Amino acid sequence: MKRLKKVMSILTVSTVVAAALAACGSSTSSSSVAEQSSSSAAEESSAAEESTVEGNVATGGSTSVEKVIGALSEAFMGENTAVTVTYDPTGSSAGVTGAEDGTLDIGLASRSLKEEEVAKGLKETVFALDGIAIVVNNENTVEDLSLEQIAQLATGEITNWSEVGGPDAPVVLIGREAGSGTRDGFESVVDVEDACVYEQELTSTGAVMTAVAGNPNAFGYVSLASVDENVKAITVGGVEASEETVKDGTYLLQRPFVFVTKEGEELSAQAQAFYDFALSEAAADLVRNAGAVPVV
Repeated sequence: MKRLKKVMSILTVSTVVAAALAACGSSTSSSSVAEQSSSSAAEESSAAEESTVEGNVATGGSTSVEKVIGALSEAFMGENTAVTVTYDPTGSSAGVTGAEDGTLDIGLASRSLKEEEVAKGLKETVFALDGIAIVVNNENTVEDLSLEQIAQLATGEITNWSEVGGPDAPVVLIGREAGSGTRDGFESVVDVEDACVYEQELTSTGAVMTAVAGNPNAFGYVSLASVDENVKAITVGGVEASEETVKDGTYLLQRPFVFVTKEGEELSAQAQAFYDFALSEAAADLVRNAGAVPVV
């Protein structure tokens, strides 16, 4: 009888312990499920917050910013699938005008705003820096020029490449059209406004590159971001155009890439979101990989 009572006692204790362990396991499992549900809800909420902006963002202007604005737009739209960012490459002056008359949410210029443009209530925000590369045909043996020599070549004071250590051949200047930000930047830095002797005045950076690549006597100026193996970028005063030399100021031929907006007027929610993204640290590598220099 005593042995029976002892066995029953052991069974009773075992049952209690097993029940306690089961309850504990159930509690842990419930807690884990609750935590997972909470985490999932938070992720869904976060995703919902990221998707709150929608609509179109119209940008346009400088052709020099094409690679940069393309990279920024693609990344932004990847994160904000309900937004479409458009870009119309019409030149810096058109970008300024579009921001002024409201046909563009954000104008794009590859130069600083002029006093008369600021007086119209426009403001600029620098979103990247760019070096203006001096490019020659790959057959040209010239490797380096000073700012003074560039000015003399551009104005026709020097008419033969042999005068600057190159081949015995005439100098042919290929440039951008009046109103181009690249042209304005080049002529301002080199101090040759309204004095250049152009063989051709073209309406895009790509057209300048093609013309220089096809003429062994030609030289021109283009955005650093646009330089490729079809032309040769020479050094200026012994300094190569690069992100480091543009950022530290040792490369003298440089200019800003700017957003042009109206002073005191709010952007649409989607335009503001794109504006903020382009100026964030998260966009720095996108700007850099597109060949320009980030400002953050």
